[in-house]
Amino acid sequence: MSVVFSMAAFALAASITPGPVNILALGSGARFGFKASLSHVAGATLGFTLLLVLTGLGLNELLRQWPVLTQGIRLFGVAFLLYMAWKLVRDDGRVTADGQVRAPSAWYGALMQWLNPKAWLACVAGIGAFAADGDTRLVWLFAAVYLVICYLSIACWAYAGSFLRHYLDNPAGMRLFNRSMAALLAVSAAYLFT
Repeated sequence: MSVVFSMAAFALAASITPGPVNILALGSGARFGFKASLSHVAGATLGFTLLLVLTGLGLNELLRQWPVLTQGIRLFGVAFLLYMAWKLVRDDGRVTADGQVRAPSAWYGALMQWLNPKAWLACVAGIGAFAADGDTRLVWLFAAVYLVICYLSIACWAYAGSFLRHYLDNPAGMRLFNRSMAALLAVSAAYLFT
């Protein structure tokens, strides 16, 4: 049972801390509300869990043999973060009544995890700590624990954003919030690029 608690503590520390996925969940909650953001939360959680399982089943070995893949993922991740920051900067702060603007989808959340260097580091470090001997039972146990913790952590960020929504009920306030989130994403990208 102590290994489950250790896995849960690791998953919580890695999942609840600020990062690109959590920043996007916060922004989605602020702009679209908690319920509308749950699709993104689920997609990001499932995308991360799949990445974790594949890392535990040997993906990390492939990356060690082909370091250019790791560099490519990192560069695409930084480019993706900068693209999202640019979209936030350009946003006018209004949610249109005709429904053209929607919360990030589940696919978007999953893709974001695969392009998120923080997610890759968490997977490699977690598998190294809890399933380095190749025991697939431990990989699956870790994935199950992480699935629950990751979902709840990202959902907390979306909920916090929905709480802020009450204070951002005008386009000017939403623009300021979006630009703040864009700055955080750009700082994350700069940090990951170095």
